[in-house]
Amino acid sequence: MATTKTNKIIFWTTTIIIFLMEGVMPALTSQTELAKEGIRHLGYPEYFGNALVVFKVLGALVLIIPQIPKRIKEWAYAGFAFDFIFASISHFAVDGMDFQSFFPLIILGILIASYVSFHKLQKTN
Repeated sequence: MATTKTNKIIFWTTTIIIFLMEGVMPALTSQTELAKEGIRHLGYPEYFGNALVVFKVLGALVLIIPQIPKRIKEWAYAGFAFDFIFASISHFAVDGMDFQSFFPLIILGILIASYVSFHKLQKTN
């Protein structure tokens, strides 16, 4: 059985990965031509990509800030789970089976580890 210290390490490691991948990177790269082309390639309009970035940054902040209420964190976890699942589906539909299709599912696994460790920490508090 994992100790509280182990759960904290797992939580913060996985949550920081999500924060960097879904909060920092989109905020810094969303207006590049490569990012815009990625959204167009999947068949989505540019405004969808912009809205997605706003929600990703807000969700990442919600997960990383400890003072945010648990209920709001639950919504952020759910939003990211839907994002990763539908990103994977979009890539499968457009590109077939390649690494881009599986990568969101890998990040989903990291999100699940963050979620499980978050709840384990909540039980100990």
